[in-house]
Amino acid sequence: MKIDNQKEHSNGVQNGNNHDDFFLHPDQSFETRAIHEGQSPDQWKSGVIVPPIHTGSTYKQADPEEHSEYFYGRSGNPTRKSLETCIASLDKAKYALTFATGMAAVAGAGSLLKAGDHVILGDDLYGGTYSYFSTIAIDHGVQVEFVDTAVIENVENAFKPNTKMVYIESPTNPLLRVMDIPRLAAAVKSQSHHIILAVDNTFLSPYLQNPLLMGADIVIYSLSKYMNGHSDVIMGAITTSDDELYKRLAEIQHTAGPVPSSFDCYLVNRGLKTLSIRMDRHIENATKVAKFLEQHPLVEKVLYPGLESHPQYKLAQRLWAGPSGMISFYIKGDVDTSKAFLKALKIFALAVSLGGFESLVQLPSTMSHEAVPREMKEQLGITDNLIRLSIGLESATDLIKDIDQALKVAANFYVPS
Repeated sequence: MKIDNQKEHSNGVQNGNNHDDFFLHPDQSFETRAIHEGQSPDQWKSGVIVPPIHTGSTYKQADPEEHSEYFYGRSGNPTRKSLETCIASLDKAKYALTFATGMAAVAGAGSLLKAGDHVILGDDLYGGTYSYFSTIAIDHGVQVEFVDTAVIENVENAFKPNTKMVYIESPTNPLLRVMDIPRLAAAVKSQSHHIILAVDNTFLSPYLQNPLLMGADIVIYSLSKYMNGHSDVIMGAITTSDDELYKRLAEIQHTAGPVPSSFDCYLVNRGLKTLSIRMDRHIENATKVAKFLEQHPLVEKVLYPGLESHPQYKLAQRLWAGPSGMISFYIKGDVDTSKAFLKALKIFALAVSLGGFESLVQLPSTMSHEAVPREMKEQLGITDNLIRLSIGLESATDLIKDIDQALKVAANFYVPS
């Protein structure tokens, strides 16, 4: 079932959630495509509405030299194909490939590089991505350079004759900085059409941003987060509309073999059906929590692109359909104040990861970004009083009450300088 995926730019309200503060709006067929794309019952002899879980590792062939669409589970799986077809449609991509983990997707993108190639990376990246490029990629002979990609001139000044990729997150993890993807894409392509612009879109999902439409060549996702949304799957994906890049990535997926299980594909496929509804609620709750934090006396600064106080609020308005459910903030004090706050929370669980139905909290400096060198963290502002919240689907009133009582406990540990 092929459905028109034209982007809707008109003003209005989507699913009862007001997106009017943002110039872009989720396209009007998103929910329909999430439910139907790649899901046609006609592809199964049984006519079952929900794509079945195909657990087989191999497929019967009619001839030694001929096989049907599937011949071995690593190379293809009907359940996986249903999911990949749906993800491609949602991301306005020609192709989607799924991987066993989000980091396997990052490594898949990194495998497009060879010894001697130069890659420019944003300096504010997920700790696992930083670790991959600063250890494995370097060990394989790739030249790695981290710069502030929010400043276009920094990227332009970092180009070398052997630059083959620019890799960014938008928004970034955990500082929630917004990248001007169209301008970055223009800068990259003015340098060389052979340089790959890779964008990690995990924090927003295809519901709120489509980097391929802005000029990106490939988009990376940790499907473990918002797109699955239930904290019970580890999986990643890469999307692209470039035929040659797809061929290379498909060969990496097939030969290296980091493919997901059919059961996990089934779960993510199911999660996508409620992605738009969940994202609307994440935004609603996060906006309320961010506004509460902004006026609290123990909070030094709130980082949330949905607030007018965010330095790149207008850029986010122009490029996004909404600010997602991630908030970072600086609590006054030191690591003792932070720990007191974290331990006092009752609804929020202290845990890594994000994007699930439940609210999570973490201290990036010692958790998700532990692998980043301390001097680099200090330079970026990933300090021991930076706290990251993944706002879930609970009652916003209860979440604010929980944060409020935890801040009151933490205030006992705050010693003004």
